[in-house]
Amino acid sequence: MKKKVLAILLSALTAASVIGCGGSAPAETPAAETPAAEAPAAEAPAAEEAAPESIGSSVEGELSVTIWDEGQRPGLQQIVDEWSAQSGVKATIQVVDWNNYWTLLEAGATGGELPDVFWMHSNVAQKYMENDQLLDLTDLIAASDKIDLNNYYEGIVKLYQSNGKQYAVPKDIDTIALWYNKTIFDEMGVAYPDDTWTWKDFAENAKKLTNADHWGYAIAPGNNQEGYYNTIYSYGGYVISDDKKTSGMDDPKTIEAVKLFTDMIAEGSCPDLATVSETAPNELLQAGKVAMSINGSWMLAGYRDNEYTAANCDVAVLPYTNDPSDRVSIYNGLGWAAAANTKNPEAAWSLIEYLTSKEGQLKQAELGVTMSAYMGTSDAWVNSVPAFDLNGHMKMLDAKLVFRPYSRDTTVWEDMMIEKLQDAWTGEKPVDEVCKDIAAEMNADLAEE
Repeated sequence: MKKKVLAILLSALTAASVIGCGGSAPAETPAAETPAAEAPAAEAPAAEEAAPESIGSSVEGELSVTIWDEGQRPGLQQIVDEWSAQSGVKATIQVVDWNNYWTLLEAGATGGELPDVFWMHSNVAQKYMENDQLLDLTDLIAASDKIDLNNYYEGIVKLYQSNGKQYAVPKDIDTIALWYNKTIFDEMGVAYPDDTWTWKDFAENAKKLTNADHWGYAIAPGNNQEGYYNTIYSYGGYVISDDKKTSGMDDPKTIEAVKLFTDMIAEGSCPDLATVSETAPNELLQAGKVAMSINGSWMLAGYRDNEYTAANCDVAVLPYTNDPSDRVSIYNGLGWAAAANTKNPEAAWSLIEYLTSKEGQLKQAELGVTMSAYMGTSDAWVNSVPAFDLNGHMKMLDAKLVFRPYSRDTTVWEDMMIEKLQDAWTGEKPVDEVCKDIAAEMNADLAEE
């Protein structure tokens, strides 16, 4: 019965949904032999890879590990291989893209076939925990001399708790920062963004950075954690109440924050919906078509491995609204979880313990995989990629941190929100009307949770 309930409850995450921490690396735009100051030329699209048919399954004596970010695989595999050398257990990482990951994970949970170890996300964690699909780690953590949950960011720890039990150990933390194209700024005679910028400065400079060849900034309706969520909370609005019962999308401050971006689109300093639907904002940054892009720290691997962004781009803190104290970063964190029915429970826990220990978290940071959830270990991440000043992300840890808005059925109202915002992006409906419509439907969705 539990499996049937899970199948009914778990909605597939749509392509429009943002990825949040540990997101897929952006598609690399080859720039070999291209001068640093020039945008790389378009390349013929590669043949599409066949969609995976399975999320992986548990085989006795060998661990299956599944994630959704190819950019993180090399560093994580190195850490996993070190664990294998110590434990004598082989562990292979499989990467399944974001959308297929959740579709296949749901199918695997329903059919009783899940990987031994895999990533959990705030969007769906509650459902998997409530339906007994994740291994209860509570006693294992209590008996461990390597894991003390007080060493991790509290919001991420609590995310993976249900009925007093812990079902995942935090893997990472992310912050949101302002990535910018130094070359475009130099060509347009605009000073680089710094910690004095307000959101008003941001919008005004986006105009100055816009010409026939590029826009000042790009944002899509799906860029919530990497966009308007940060501004909403910086302006004093909110997305969802603390008790998860009420939408804040009709709050006047929320509407004002969303309008910042729709005004920029209307003025031409941001590309229109058709453009960002065809080419994602981060890909426009990689192609030299936008001067600024607001991104999560999980995008580092993709930007590091793209020759154009590595040569032309850098990172700054996000702007604030009225005072530096209202500078906000939405944060999130993935969790390492194990299947409740894994055939290798001891090995699965041993790997999770190794990956989330202080030693494993330091290695994750040093290898530039992503910022780590173990407090104090992300300092090593700053120096992992010399091409960028990653202090732009690290400084956001000292800003006002707001945990990524979620509820029990996040994807239901979040996907609806993304769809409805398209009318605001195109100007088909006024922003206040769209936001009020979102709030009304979101309140109805929350009432059913």
